[in-house]
Amino acid sequence: MEIWVINGPNLNLLGSREPEKYGIGTLADLESDLVSAFPQVTFRFFQSNHEGDLIDWVQKSASVSALIINPGGFAHTSVALSDALAANPTYKIEVHITHIFSREEYRRQSLTAIGVNASIAGAGTQGYHLAVRLALQTKAIWPSVNGPISIDS
Repeated sequence: MEIWVINGPNLNLLGSREPEKYGIGTLADLESDLVSAFPQVTFRFFQSNHEGDLIDWVQKSASVSALIINPGGFAHTSVALSDALAANPTYKIEVHITHIFSREEYRRQSLTAIGVNASIAGAGTQGYHLAVRLALQTKAIWPSVNGPISIDS
C-alpha cells in the first residue's frame, strides 16, 4: 500500500513552533516514526508553505492508495485546495495536530474537510498514526465505505 503524507504551511517548524501546542518532535521525527510503525506501507512525504505546490501534489496523488493531508492554515482559507481534494478519487484523511474546533473562531471551520473522507483533529502527531491505521482498514472496503469506521487495537 502506498500512502502519501502532505503537510502544509509552517509544519516544517514542528519541534520549534509553539511546542506546547504542536509538541517537541520535528517533521523528520514524525516521518521516521510513521515509517518505523508501518513497515508494510510505502510512504511518500511532502511539505510546502505554498498553496499551488500543495494543489499539484494533491492532483498527482490520485492513483495512490490513500492521502493524508495536514493543510495547516490553508484548511481555513483555501477553496482551491478544497476543490483539488474533492476532485481526487483516492481515499483522503485530513489531520490537524491541535483540536481546531476548540481554538480561535477562524480556525473552527475547515474548508478542506469538504473534500476529504475523514478528519482527525486534536490527537497531536498521533493523529497521523490514527490516519494510517484508518487508511489501512478502510482501503480493503473503499469505495463502499458509507459512514463511520471503527478502529480496533
